[in-house]
Amino acid sequence: PRKSTLDTSPASVASITSTSASASSTCGNNGVSTMIGTPRRKATRLSSKGKGGVAKQSPSKAKRQVKKTPSPKRKIKTGSTNARGATSSSSIKKNSPSKRSPRNSPTRKKAVKNDINSLRICSADLANIAPENMWVDMNVPPEELRPSATLTTGQSFSWLVVEHDDDDNDETKVGVAEEEEHKTFSAWGVHDAKEWVGPLGNRVISIRETPNTTLYRVLHGPTDGVDEYLRDYFQLDTPLGPLYEQWSERDGRLGRIASVIPGVRILRQDPTECLFSFICSSNNNVPRITKMLAAFRETYGEFMMELPCRSAVEDDLKNGDSAEPSLCHDNTSREIYSFPTLEALRAATDASLREMGLGYRASYIVATRDRLLELGGEEHLHSLRDVKDANAVQEKLIEFKGVGRKVADCVALFSLDQIEAIPVDTHVWHIACREYDPSLGEVKSLTPTVYKRVGELFRSRFPSHAGWAHSLLFVAELPSFRGVLPTDIVSQMDEWREQERAKKVAEKEAKAARSSTND
Repeated sequence: PRKSTLDTSPASVASITSTSASASSTCGNNGVSTMIGTPRRKATRLSSKGKGGVAKQSPSKAKRQVKKTPSPKRKIKTGSTNARGATSSSSIKKNSPSKRSPRNSPTRKKAVKNDINSLRICSADLANIAPENMWVDMNVPPEELRPSATLTTGQSFSWLVVEHDDDDNDETKVGVAEEEEHKTFSAWGVHDAKEWVGPLGNRVISIRETPNTTLYRVLHGPTDGVDEYLRDYFQLDTPLGPLYEQWSERDGRLGRIASVIPGVRILRQDPTECLFSFICSSNNNVPRITKMLAAFRETYGEFMMELPCRSAVEDDLKNGDSAEPSLCHDNTSREIYSFPTLEALRAATDASLREMGLGYRASYIVATRDRLLELGGEEHLHSLRDVKDANAVQEKLIEFKGVGRKVADCVALFSLDQIEAIPVDTHVWHIACREYDPSLGEVKSLTPTVYKRVGELFRSRFPSHAGWAHSLLFVAELPSFRGVLPTDIVSQMDEWREQERAKKVAEKEAKAARSSTND
């Protein structure tokens, strides 16, 4: 995700432009990691007896809302990103074994190892959940909102890509088959994905993008007030078209990018969720962030529902050729949990968080929770929305342990209404050096003074909503959007990366030569 390191070594540069396969390899075992945590409550199974496909809970089960201090005796299966870069805030549940073809069949199908990377959520399966809740048109044109350029581009780690298959004849499905071959996958998400599902507060919501508008459907939770909730979440009261025009007048390159990547918005997330999520994101990659947050939700959040999934299968042919994996119905599901409240996090300890895989970040979570409670809890974070100085909010947030300036600006921009906040990571650093101030290339470290200098480059160029403008440029740097950019812009970015790579190699060789001479 948004790395703040200045390392532009070959390995680092390669990681920036990697696809989902390379992102998965960064994760290590390219699959689910087993973590120690609290005993998982027995999840409610999807049942035809429950209203809308959701099973009913007994009163005794309903009382068990907040999990207690984790026990090291049970293991929790947690999520990662799937092979198409979709993030997960859920665990895997295998309801029954899948059927296998005869072993002696030359074309038998082999089920791929049952992990998050091989599981898919399909629109046809979700249609059976809460069928009484219809798709609702948000009446927002593509120029004002494109979820494909907003939901899975580094602002949030809770949205899952929903796939369409040949059995999905939903009337809102438009051109999916034709677009499939043009998709570009990366750890950041799928540029051409058209549907997503994720937990928002006490609801589970599906978002669907069509050529002309955006739709939503409630899968779990109350249906009242969803229109207002989503308008606030996507900040639709801020017209995006005029901002695109202003930015384009100030920066011709941005104008060309804006013409092919419309509707990039800043989400207005819950500040507490955003703060703890980005503490986990520090010096991390998308699969591991997702895995950590899945365990975090499952251990201290509240169970909401299960989503039916399918497992990938691949042809196991004698000649060794492997076709594109297809999907099989094998009663696998993902459990969806809400993000824990600050009160629920009172049960968290350094040891239990480390057992879940948070590593050194465990102490940051505990210390930040304690400090936030001392300051008045969630109300303290919400009060920062009234501060009109992004730098002042940054200073307030870096008081929390584990929150550096980049994480502080992410939280400020994505949840605290600080429209001028500029989170400076590797991508943003590259933009600043390549487009606005080449002299930054001589800087060896990102000191607070240099960090502020980069932010001012964007704020001076884009006087209105500089943080939003910076996010449009950030999205254009992601591998999954290369296919829609003008070819000369892509070539320029590639040439600059090669120059930076060659520069680093030359510096390394010169350093080695000096060391050899001294010896």
